[in-house]
Amino acid sequence: MIDTHAYRPAARRALPGAIFGLCFAASSAMAETARETWWDDLVPEGVPQAEIVGDGEKDRAADTWKPEYDENATRFNEALDGALVKMPGFIIPMGGGVEGVSSFLLVPYVGACIHVPPPPANQVVFVETETPWPNDNLWDPVWVTGILKIQMMSTELADVGYTLGALSMEPYEEE
Repeated sequence: MIDTHAYRPAARRALPGAIFGLCFAASSAMAETARETWWDDLVPEGVPQAEIVGDGEKDRAADTWKPEYDENATRFNEALDGALVKMPGFIIPMGGGVEGVSSFLLVPYVGACIHVPPPPANQVVFVETETPWPNDNLWDPVWVTGILKIQMMSTELADVGYTLGALSMEPYEEE
């Protein structure tokens, strides 16, 4: 807590640097302690994987298909809501520019949502990052570290069950 009685102009000038340093140290420490999370972890324990139960929406012109899943598609792991996680996956670009992709769907297998049915909502994560991921690395798997939130949304490619604010990203490498 800041002692407002000791808050002087010199301290005021030093405060932004101190806050930046604390934020940088906190984000570095958070990245080191992130919970490694796998796709099965996104589904609550004891809940089977969702199954396609209906045709859903097909768009032959755009070559997309959003199938209808059973109720298990929208069952989420509440213990992960707000957790700092590090998870692997593949990028399906949603937004960005020449410097790279800044918003994307993170999916469990390459090509999900493109020419194949998308995974169920509890297997799709919408990611936003301040540091764009390079456009030349979109087919390679990545690790994404950040805060995971349960948040249903619908995109043109898939229904999404989680969002993740990326603090860092790196190429996925098996150990």
